[in-house]
Amino acid sequence: MDQVLTNEQMDTLGEIANISMGNSATTLSMMVNKKVDITTPNVSVIKRSETLDDYENTCIFVQIHYVKGLTGNNVLILKENDVKVMTDLMMGGDGTNTNCEITDLHLSAASEAMNQMMGAAATSLSMMLSVPTDISTPVVNRIDVDSVKIFEKSFEIEYDNFVKIAFKMTIENLIDSVMVQLYPVQFAREMCDKFIAKE
Repeated sequence: MDQVLTNEQMDTLGEIANISMGNSATTLSMMVNKKVDITTPNVSVIKRSETLDDYENTCIFVQIHYVKGLTGNNVLILKENDVKVMTDLMMGGDGTNTNCEITDLHLSAASEAMNQMMGAAATSLSMMLSVPTDISTPVVNRIDVDSVKIFEKSFEIEYDNFVKIAFKMTIENLIDSVMVQLYPVQFAREMCDKFIAKE
């Protein structure tokens, strides 16, 4: 099938993600003033319809476009409570002020955190691929898992197969969760081609 990635491509994507998200973890750690650990990523290819299978209730979608160097976009999926914890930490709290509804403040904080994290990842990509890369300002949506309409509109082209990169993320004893990064298979191939060509 045209959409399938080779084992070499899957390994390459894992290597790229591991390096770039390692830098992202350092960036997030500085923002929340806590130790952040992100594990070695698990790379898989999924159908669009399987995107939210690991989530319940609501989650936060952060969409980031590459505007230079690469053609494509990323979607990061965060659990609602994790966004509350990160927001509280970024505001100088201890991460326990989470008994509240998600507000524009939380979404703004999530946007800033992901902007900084993915900016660090883009810088890593630039160095790995020897291609200057830049990202857009993140677009943040709170989405009901039972309704994927926002996700359906997240990609201008009707992609059906996505690369799913799942990282276990811990912030001391406050967050023990999985952060998911998604991008279309076509975008993944482009990254692999640039990475392999550089080697």
